[in-house]
Amino acid sequence: MSLAGRTLLMSGGSRGIGLSIAVAAARRGADVVLLAKTGTPDPRLSGTIHTAAAEIEAAGGNALPVVGDVRDEASVERAVEQAVERFGGIDVVVNNASALAVDGTDTLPMKRFDLMTAIQLRGTYLLTSKALPHLRKGSNPHVLSLSPPLNLSPAWLGAHPAYTVAKYGMTLLTLGWAAEFAEHGVAANCLWPETYIATDAVKNILGGDAAMERSRSPEIVADAAVAILERPARECTGNTFLDVDVLRDAGTTDLSPYGGNGDLAYDIFVDPPPGGATRTRGRVG
Repeated sequence: MSLAGRTLLMSGGSRGIGLSIAVAAARRGADVVLLAKTGTPDPRLSGTIHTAAAEIEAAGGNALPVVGDVRDEASVERAVEQAVERFGGIDVVVNNASALAVDGTDTLPMKRFDLMTAIQLRGTYLLTSKALPHLRKGSNPHVLSLSPPLNLSPAWLGAHPAYTVAKYGMTLLTLGWAAEFAEHGVAANCLWPETYIATDAVKNILGGDAAMERSRSPEIVADAAVAILERPARECTGNTFLDVDVLRDAGTTDLSPYGGNGDLAYDIFVDPPPGGATRTRGRVG
């Protein structure tokens, strides 16, 4: 179920994991529509929606950058309309946009709580719901949300409840859509990295250069995402995948090309193997 000729609509995607997924899809011939806020350079961030579009086209795909806010209904409607006008439909929705704040309840400002719930919950719901009429008519239609498995360990529930509820909310919405859209043949799955991924968020919020050294590259998530999106929609829905499990199922066992030095840092919501063992770079399993 190739991505060639299919249209992918993504929230965010100016950098990091989202951009890597967009580029990987473009290499397989997909048309990519990005709805993102960064229309002009920001010294705190790498890249803009326009530099992302250039990378997508250099990879062999067609790109349509739409500057807007996934929280804003008019922005989302404009992105959907332009996607359909330019490419004739929508076959894939990737809910990528997210905000990260890992403060505890007594220190997190309400504006950060509101931002996370607005982007992760409202934005995910808006983009998917507005694209749904076109997904139902699409080719091998998929919804893919970059959100975690529902790990209800007290260690995670108590670590940063606001961020947890925002990300788990994305997962619950997506699993709900898997059931709701099943009769229409629209798949809905979640994808999450096993380890830290070398992105601006990890560097700026989760640990600086030391965390980056224990991170894999965004391409590992991108390769897993493409593998999911090329599966038959009626046979692959309602899952919360880790990237390494998708790649293992696809026959990839050597992960050394994705980087990371020494012991890799497990991502938020991912428990290490039983017994406290750590997984060193380069292998799955």
